[in-house]
Amino acid sequence: MEFEPVIGLEIHVELKTKSKMFSSAPVAYGKEPNTLCAPLDMAFPGTMPVVNKEAVIYAIRVSNALHMSIDNQLHFDRKNYFYSDLPKGYQITQDRRPIGKEGYLEIEVDGKVKRIGIERLHMEEDTCKQLHLPACTLLNYNRAGTPLVEIVSKPELRSGEEAMKYVEKIRSIVVFSGVSDGKMEEGSLRVDTNVSIRPKGSTEFGKKVEVKNINSINYVQKAIDFEVARQAKLIEEGKEILQETRRYDDKTGETVSMRLKTDSVDYKYFPETNITPINLSDEFIKDAIASCPELAESKKARYIETYGLNLYDASLLVNEKAVSEYYDAATKFTKAYKLLANWVNVDVASYLNKNVFGIEAFPLTPEKLAGLVNMVEASEVNSNQAREIFAKMIEGNLDAKAAKEALGISSQISDMSFIVDAVNAVLSENPQAIIDYKEGKGRALGFLVGQIMKKTQGKINPKITSDVLLEELKKR
Repeated sequence: MEFEPVIGLEIHVELKTKSKMFSSAPVAYGKEPNTLCAPLDMAFPGTMPVVNKEAVIYAIRVSNALHMSIDNQLHFDRKNYFYSDLPKGYQITQDRRPIGKEGYLEIEVDGKVKRIGIERLHMEEDTCKQLHLPACTLLNYNRAGTPLVEIVSKPELRSGEEAMKYVEKIRSIVVFSGVSDGKMEEGSLRVDTNVSIRPKGSTEFGKKVEVKNINSINYVQKAIDFEVARQAKLIEEGKEILQETRRYDDKTGETVSMRLKTDSVDYKYFPETNITPINLSDEFIKDAIASCPELAESKKARYIETYGLNLYDASLLVNEKAVSEYYDAATKFTKAYKLLANWVNVDVASYLNKNVFGIEAFPLTPEKLAGLVNMVEASEVNSNQAREIFAKMIEGNLDAKAAKEALGISSQISDMSFIVDAVNAVLSENPQAIIDYKEGKGRALGFLVGQIMKKTQGKINPKITSDVLLEELKKR
């Protein structure tokens, strides 16, 4: 029997605000436990929540990027459950009226664009972090109250690859819009997935299994692919699929059962009585959207349309926000946009990969790299010389001109009469190569160019040299 997966995703995104969702406590990662807490975060009696304005702006930005309708009135609710990570015994969230609803996201898989519906985006506060030890559980309230948005897709994903592409696109949106750093390894973007399977062609849903807290985009696909295969095997063996919550074990590449689930309602929601509904003016919503930084898709289109880059180079540049920002800064100092993209995507990327750090730690400023690019574009140096200069620039934190002088590299010769004389001298010395070229042997041309560069010690402009060589060969 052939099965079809039915997949829905719930993505929790921690917002990069200065303070928490409802208190003035700061938000930061990796600080000493329980040092970033306000009385409200620990549910001290008499404390009152105050809504973080910046978090609302961020939620509007993401809702707009996901083509959602945005509610102009902010409502909060209490989600009641008893668990050790929830000091108040309830979580302040949005149930009845999420800030964003009925949106979509387009992904590309195998060259085809697919639109995935998004049910809702709601705001809420994060829980505290637990450290489970054999004899006890330790609680770290630093994370408690951190602003979150939860993005809930419709069950329209049909493979692990589609789910991975969807998460990649969500991450790109929240990072480029400046609302989150999107670091899954630090928990600032967490993915829960609901997976079921059904016979191909069926419209009924199968029994849903939840896989929680997947902490890598790559693991999203692996967890779903394993879960789909596991459920199909159970059905083929005549066994029951249990409605349960599982987790993905990256060491074994398998999902592991955590607890069973039932169809009964787990939570009791009612309006948050300490936060009255807040009216969001049209002007406030428009300003929140207008203040959003340029998103990756917009940047990619601009690079192609304005700078003439191809799709591949433009896509590489927007893989990481910091790389695209570096490129944008460098374009202020050069008009050689394609050559600049090549240097960023190849030489700079190679250096970063070799040294295992991000472009934020790259020693050359965008202006210095642009200076080297301008030197290459003006044919002052060839590509090999440029790479020597690049290494020297990094070594001494020099600009291109100073590095070139330090290496004793002279500018390429572009004098036409000198190049013509050099070309004719080599042709006279290699009559057989001329015969081979006339007979259509392609290697002969490369041989002659090599001989010319050797004779001139690589000091002449290779482009002009190639043009002159072809003209002189026509005369022979």
